[in-house]
Amino acid sequence: MAKVKKSNSGSNESSKGLALDSFCGWDGETLVLNILGTPSAKQDVIGKPKGHQLKVSVTAAPIGGKATDHMVRFLAKEFGVNAGDIDVVFGRFNINKQLRIKSPKYLPSVISKELA
Repeated sequence: MAKVKKSNSGSNESSKGLALDSFCGWDGETLVLNILGTPSAKQDVIGKPKGHQLKVSVTAAPIGGKATDHMVRFLAKEFGVNAGDIDVVFGRFNINKQLRIKSPKYLPSVISKELA
């Protein structure tokens, strides 16, 4: 994991989500991620990009948003933030999601490479 370098780009988007040319981007000090989720996986893992989404697998079953809640807790640890610092913009009950992570302390390598 890499320490975070802040970006100087930013904009104010509505709750519909931020349009990205990649699976990730900065909105001020908030990291925006487009996720392709896989519930009921063998392990919690951040995978590889697939188009404009990052594959993220979690062990939780997709019942009533529990897989998304589990994903938020898992990603909070990976980014060095509290679960409350991650907003699910859309996709709580869907495999296609957009997350906003406020001031992440760490970036997994797949994300730091994309933002470099």
